Amino acid sequence: MKFIESHKDKWHTLAGEDGPAVYINPVPFLLLDLPQWHAFRAQWPAGMPVGVILGNDCDVEDIAADLPQLALVALHFPKWMDGRAYSQAHLLRSRYRFKGEVRATGEVLVDMLPLLQRSGFTSVLMRADQSLEAAQRALTFFPGFYQGGVDDPLPLFAKPPGTAEALSHAPVQEFVNDGASI
Repeated sequence: MKFIESHKDKWHTLAGEDGPAVYINPVPFLLLDLPQWHAFRAQWPAGMPVGVILGNDCDVEDIAADLPQLALVALHFPKWMDGRAYSQAHLLRSRYRFKGEVRATGEVLVDMLPLLQRSGFTSVLMRADQSLEAAQRALTFFPGFYQGGVDDPLPLFAKPPGTAEALSHAPVQEFVNDGASI
């Protein structure tokens, strides 16, 4: 999982002085909202990195045909308890086989990181009050999962014999102590 610092991010959005831009000059690493992308996708130069911000109320199918042109799809969490972006990421990876960067933005908390990773996110722009150190630790808490995910599609019962036993020997007290420090 890649952690993005907003002031060091190479991707940038576009807006005019009085609202949305009327014309888009194609430049690398431009992050467009869905209406901007739909308006300019036909003129976008092949091979130039471009990304799309997809609201959590948008259908992933709306950009399915454009995925080969996109280097980044940013999925927004308007509230930490709104999980629609998890489903969008899962669809991007599993149904549409998107290989580019899938970024979580908005109200992204440390507690969300294991599920973000399992859903297919590759990068996060966390909420400003979240700790990078705690986020990195959160990704190491669970040695395995019963259900399959985008990152490991086989459920535990379908894995080779002995897998569950090996995972159950993870140091439980260490996990409890580490979890308390978040």
